[in-house]
Amino acid sequence: MVGITYVGGPTALLELNGVRLLTDPGFDPAGAEFRSGTYILTRTMGPAMASRQLLPIDAVLLSHDHHFDNLDESGRAFLSAADSVLTTKDGAKRLGGGAIGLSPGESTTVGGLTITATPARHGPANGDRGPVIGFILESPDEEGVTYVSGDTVLYDGLLDITARYDIRRALLFMGAARVAAVGPDHLTMTAQEAVELADHMPHAKIMPLHFEGWAHFSEGRDVIERAFAGAGLADRLIWGEPGKRVEFAG
Repeated sequence: MVGITYVGGPTALLELNGVRLLTDPGFDPAGAEFRSGTYILTRTMGPAMASRQLLPIDAVLLSHDHHFDNLDESGRAFLSAADSVLTTKDGAKRLGGGAIGLSPGESTTVGGLTITATPARHGPANGDRGPVIGFILESPDEEGVTYVSGDTVLYDGLLDITARYDIRRALLFMGAARVAAVGPDHLTMTAQEAVELADHMPHAKIMPLHFEGWAHFSEGRDVIERAFAGAGLADRLIWGEPGKRVEFAG
């Protein structure tokens, strides 16, 4: 059994066998704006919990460090409070401070868990906003594995993951993020893409993350629910109530 506490956006606390992991930390308030090149990202919903309420953290699973909706100013300040930070190779170089960089396929251990970086593609093939990684979490005491997608669209690299691992719990970053300044393409998974991916991991329960809380998401909970219900997969979804721990069994 895996305990998950949804904090907001891409941020969630995972508790596996006494190990505490935090995904892409963001703790800035609603209304915060972040300029990146020619566009501005606006946070529309604050976190359900203060960062201090989540301590201690054994490791931060940081899919990438270079976009504010995955690592805002407060989240960046929080990194030093975690025992370790796992992220991309490029991100680890930028962050310093002992951050551990992983390429897809590389693994490390935290407590009794094996954590393996997985591939991700943050947008269309000709407009990838990466590099980004996801994570596979393996515990000898849990059936199957837990998958954290990070910011990615559906592409062959994700199907390779589902073919290799028995995924029982999947945290999928959805929302179909779109930023007009970089083009019309979606940069994170659409609800229909998540449905297709779910078909390739038939034993997995799925928790949507990173589908709300920022102005650049084009699909919210209602779109995700309709897509899964239309595919007959509504019972596969688990929704996190902000600030409340839920048991996430595969």
